[in-house]
Amino acid sequence: MSAECREPGPGGNSGASGSGACPPRSTSAPWRLPRWRAGAAAAVLCYVNLLNYMNWFIVAGMLLDIQNFFQIRDSNAGLLQTVFICCLMLSAPVFGYLGDRHSRKATLSIGILLWSGAGLASSFISPQYSWLFFLSRGVVGIGSASYSTIAPTVLGDLFVRDQRTRVLATFYIFIPVGSGLGYVLGSAVLQLTGNWRWGFRVMPCLEAVALILLIALVPDPPRGAAEKQEEAVGTPRSSWCEDVSWSFVWSTLGVTAIAFVTGALGFWAPKFLFEARVVHGLQPPCLQDPCNSQDSLIFGLLTVVTGIIGVVLGAEASRRYKKVNPRAEPLICACSLLTAAPCLYLALVLAPVTLLASYVFLALGELLLSCNWAVVADILLSVVLPRCRGTAEALQITVGHVLGDAGSPYVTGLISGTLRAGRPDSYLQSFLSLQQSFLCCAFVIALGGGCFLLTALRLERDQALARQPGTGTPDSKDTERRALLSGTGVAAENP
Repeated sequence: MSAECREPGPGGNSGASGSGACPPRSTSAPWRLPRWRAGAAAAVLCYVNLLNYMNWFIVAGMLLDIQNFFQIRDSNAGLLQTVFICCLMLSAPVFGYLGDRHSRKATLSIGILLWSGAGLASSFISPQYSWLFFLSRGVVGIGSASYSTIAPTVLGDLFVRDQRTRVLATFYIFIPVGSGLGYVLGSAVLQLTGNWRWGFRVMPCLEAVALILLIALVPDPPRGAAEKQEEAVGTPRSSWCEDVSWSFVWSTLGVTAIAFVTGALGFWAPKFLFEARVVHGLQPPCLQDPCNSQDSLIFGLLTVVTGIIGVVLGAEASRRYKKVNPRAEPLICACSLLTAAPCLYLALVLAPVTLLASYVFLALGELLLSCNWAVVADILLSVVLPRCRGTAEALQITVGHVLGDAGSPYVTGLISGTLRAGRPDSYLQSFLSLQQSFLCCAFVIALGGGCFLLTALRLERDQALARQPGTGTPDSKDTERRALLSGTGVAAENP
């Protein structure tokens, strides 16, 4: 990461080619794409993002049945998500490196093949080989890393300014929507077939369609194509470490806090709600599969609705507010997280008292968390040079998962299991143990809000540095002038 990016020397030979070096940029004419093609590519990438996040949380929608089938305790069940996230975060830098230097379209296709094949294979594992099920989740994580790392950079090279904000908002809507539909699909297929395995057999059919659409409709634009400005030949490039800004660092820590909370909630919330219903006498305990639980379905629908509303609200608030305040994006993230913290706390402590109030505050917390998805992506794209965006996405994903959702499901389950071990064996004590292990999430999300306040202090300076001549990113006035001349904010032309 400290290797320098040098311009090619005489004869075209580069001065350095270390693993941290950024790829050379072309000095060819500006790349253009018809408006309809850019829109079609964005639609396909959104569809694949939907399937990507359905794969993330389909296990949580069937967790009780999977635990009964493989005889997995709470203290080990969290490892399913931890293995998935660890493999994702370890492979993300590799895909980020490949995405900055080789065909992004080919890398995305390979990722889809990996996660769909591993998901299908996991449905044929027998109960005595539970370790193979854990391994298959790891392979799914590797495939997901390619998409999570590279897809936003493709959109960043197809759209600029307000169009980029709107497209990224649409793209990131499918994080909560896909997550929620993962719960819904798992729960619905389980109820229809009585067998959790069919949840993993339906997904590859949808993913085959996604792969065909990706190959047919998604282009591989040159890095920085949307900015329509080439780097000046002979301008020395800085090292990657010098290109990393404090805005990127603080916003990455904020994203990490979000990842920690969403990882814990996403994996354990359906079971938490199920046990709350048992404690209130609204649901009999689950002693054998299939478990007749509506909580995965309810939580999934809640995640879909609050996700759509939250992403749209966050993106629109950012688009409007940054016209009067250039620091709008991190301030919106900070306010939403600092408000989400007490909502999540109240949702947890009120669950034994009134289930309705718990659902209301949980919905508010999820809505406020969802306000950040598109906004944080726009922050990254505005403070990172186009030639290094893939690597920056990979670094943010890696740090977010290492300190966030890689460990939060396992830590939550471990704390719950430890608390439960010293208590009487009852559903009430099981519920209280899980509830108390969740409480740290409220404090972590408040810390994330503080990180975004620190991001706001540095944002304008870092954006100005990213727009300096020779970086490949024009300033806002030049971008606006070029957009007006071309008649569109897309790196495209009318056919």
